[in-house]
Amino acid sequence: MANLADLFDSAAARALDAQASALAGDGGWELMAQAGLAAWQRLLRHWPQALHVGVVVGSGNNGGDGLVLARHALLAGRRLTALALPEKPPSTRLAQRATSDFRSVGGILAEFDGTLPEVDLWVDALFGLGFARAPEGAAQALIEALNAQTAPVLALDVPSGVDADRGAVPGVAVRAALTLQFIVPHRGLYTGNALEHVGEPALAALQLPQAAWQGVSVAAEHWTGARLPALLPPRRANTHKGESGHVLCVGGNHGSGGAIALAGEASLRAGAGLLSIGTRGDHVGPLLSRLPEAMVHGLEDGDALPSLLERAKVVAIGPGLGQDDWARALFARVLACGKPLVVDADALNLLAQDPRALPDAILTPHPGEAARLLECTTAEIQADRYRGAQALAERYHAVVVLKGAGSIVAAPGRVPRLIAAGNPGMAVGGMGDLLTGIIASLRAQGLAAFDAAAAGALLHALAGDSAAADGARGLLPTDLLVPLRRLANPEPSR
Repeated sequence: MANLADLFDSAAARALDAQASALAGDGGWELMAQAGLAAWQRLLRHWPQALHVGVVVGSGNNGGDGLVLARHALLAGRRLTALALPEKPPSTRLAQRATSDFRSVGGILAEFDGTLPEVDLWVDALFGLGFARAPEGAAQALIEALNAQTAPVLALDVPSGVDADRGAVPGVAVRAALTLQFIVPHRGLYTGNALEHVGEPALAALQLPQAAWQGVSVAAEHWTGARLPALLPPRRANTHKGESGHVLCVGGNHGSGGAIALAGEASLRAGAGLLSIGTRGDHVGPLLSRLPEAMVHGLEDGDALPSLLERAKVVAIGPGLGQDDWARALFARVLACGKPLVVDADALNLLAQDPRALPDAILTPHPGEAARLLECTTAEIQADRYRGAQALAERYHAVVVLKGAGSIVAAPGRVPRLIAAGNPGMAVGGMGDLLTGIIASLRAQGLAAFDAAAAGALLHALAGDSAAADGARGLLPTDLLVPLRRLANPEPSR
């Protein structure tokens, strides 16, 4: 059965629908009836004051779901306006049955004429799963009209115009207040541009026979704070600092000492037992003043690095590194050290210039860096973030955290993980440096690379949400350090 810990693609959703319908022997009508009723019940729960309900319907089964809801609204005594696209009435067998039932209780299905009446709530039942192109003509005009009016919108299954698999929005798309997904949550609705349109995501699992799940696979794991207790158990009473790992952070070129300081402090706040920092000599004093817990070493070339690498359990390289000769020398020494790595920022840009497999590394690119690593455009990465993350993992034989709204963690041969936390206030310089340190810390504490990457990205995002409780605008990376420590000590699961 589905739960919000699992995300699925459209192929899985269609297979479930088809298999459940075949088992029921009714061609799918029972599922449509369940979906429409569930949508009506959700409407009542969220907008009980909505006395005039508008429903826009497409020609497919998504439109049929909307008309089942519309019938319930009429039977409940609500005023109802139902609109179809011009010359595109419901045309599937199920949608036509829903239309007939709607009309049998006095429902009128009119055509959209370019304007929308004032209602208390609109229901978007235009396009469902599998719609992956930009809406055109009357469909585009209707979606633009929905977005221009002021009443909230309840989207059924998918906001029309959003690609439910990739999270892409190739043209205009409905901006919903709430999206009620049917049967399973759709992986594309939790990342990228889709997040601008989904509003609050919700799930109506419906009642499917267990046999309908035969052969259906999860497309992504949905990572929330509930995952953390199993990965971050309380420490032993008789522990020592060596058990919590020794992190070495390398970076901080001229003018960028703050970046490596943020990475280092985050690694300690996430629980590393020991921290060394290799940076420009000019930064040693300021770093010790801010972070006396660190062992800070001035590096004017790569010659002094081997002794630091020898003592470290995990090496994080990239924050404030730059791309000059100093940076290249350090980068080459680190990549040759044989230790587990976390690679970020300019270290990723240097890697893009000389691609190679890094089988014990975690890469943490933002979309622009990901594009350079894959020799494509940022737009191509954002058009399919799941594919981009997986392509990076396969090309570099590494674990990858593709940062951004709805961060994705990928690894060769693994189901990707979607980080279900974070907020727009985190789009500020220095946030990625914190993430680098957090992931390196968890790796040093003994987590496997894939788990360290996912747990680190989740901790980072949850700390950001906690710090932004009184407003996202103006959020600073250092604001995350106090909630980070609290979140890194989750209550054990009961």
